[in-house]
Amino acid sequence: MERVNPATGEALDPIEADDETAVEEALSTAEETFASWRDAPLSEREELLANAADVLRENRDEYAELMTTEMGKPLAAARSEVEKCAWVCDYYAEHASEHLQDERIGAEPGVDSFVAYEPLGPILAVMPWNFPFWQVFRFAAPHLTSGNVGLLKHASNVPGCAAAIENVFREAGYPDGVFQALLVGSDAVDDVIEDERVKAVTLTGSEHAGRAVAETAGAELKKTVLELGGSDPFVVLDDADIAAAAETGARARTINSGQSCIAAKRFIVHEAVYDEFVDAFVAEMAALDVGDPTDVVDLGPQARADLMHDLHDQVERSVAAGATVELGGDPLDRDGFFYPPTVLTDVPRDSAVADEEVFGPVAPVFEVADEAEAIALANDTDLGLGGSVWTADRERGTRVAREIESGAVFVNELTKSDPRLPFGGIDDSGYGRELGEMGIHEFVNRKTIWVQDAEMPEDGPAGE
Repeated sequence: MERVNPATGEALDPIEADDETAVEEALSTAEETFASWRDAPLSEREELLANAADVLRENRDEYAELMTTEMGKPLAAARSEVEKCAWVCDYYAEHASEHLQDERIGAEPGVDSFVAYEPLGPILAVMPWNFPFWQVFRFAAPHLTSGNVGLLKHASNVPGCAAAIENVFREAGYPDGVFQALLVGSDAVDDVIEDERVKAVTLTGSEHAGRAVAETAGAELKKTVLELGGSDPFVVLDDADIAAAAETGARARTINSGQSCIAAKRFIVHEAVYDEFVDAFVAEMAALDVGDPTDVVDLGPQARADLMHDLHDQVERSVAAGATVELGGDPLDRDGFFYPPTVLTDVPRDSAVADEEVFGPVAPVFEVADEAEAIALANDTDLGLGGSVWTADRERGTRVAREIESGAVFVNELTKSDPRLPFGGIDDSGYGRELGEMGIHEFVNRKTIWVQDAEMPEDGPAGE
């Protein structure tokens, strides 16, 4: 598998891909391991997950440097990502027993009726490059602990991260086969999904990839969870704290050098504060440092050359349609794949940066006349992952948040994922939930069990 350092454009040592024999061995191992892993005491699985958190923290700098080398994440952000992975391990190590305990449901006198949560088997996780550790651990922490086993098909430009994650679980003491990385290309995914030993699939990625995976899995009647793209609105109302909104907005747009599904991507600003916000926002974006991700910088490179070119093409098409460049707007003239913080105003609502997901540090700003128009524009998208609303009135913020059609809305805060809270989207942003109690229940059999004494007569309606 070929790799390129996005900060320099130089080739890294390639990593050997798995062939068909290796994939077959992994599938067989997963099936065999599940037979015993599912019966391991939950307390044991929780203890091993706590061990994984320790391994992550002990090797934080090593893993961070690997992320930075393979996909360009600034080192400080990469270290934070490893810490967040340890946090999700801590969370499920502490709460899995609570989330997976039998749920008693009263039915009739003398009857014990409850729902038991039982694992499904080997689960395939198809994961992206932008958060190469976090995306994997938010899958693995709950679903390995619920008794499933994991197979990871990671993005082809971060195979080193895939191998390192597999090693985290090995060092934590997990049995062989509980978590395995498949170093294969996208062309191998359908065959793995169709294999009868794989019981379900989760994917974080593009809408196109999500549709392809869902189609293949659906034909096999296999459960899927999809976390796809976002075009998250960042709504600034007329009573907002403009300085705070501008400062947080700049961070929300440029997290991970702008390469985040839940980054703020469309800035929707009330006309009463529009000019003030634009001035403050441009100043905040201009103050961000772009450079070598091994240094102390705010933004590193885009992860691949083609991604940078696609981003610039969106900007050029939007400018041609009438948008004004307030800041940035051209790739930096240096080695690597660097694109500067960019702000566009006067953006036509049918232009590329309005209609398409923008995966990089480019921020279109839209002016609206009132709250109703802000909500309408926020919902003028086929995507529905997250959103952010800024107002001094908590009740108003709650009301507007309820009107925005997405999987999550944060008031006076940027959109983010949290191990304690369910995370996911609607519409073309996917379906299903990760994290929290809802997340750990996605890949279990919610089995209804009814127990009564043999001599009790049957009562109540029968049949479906």
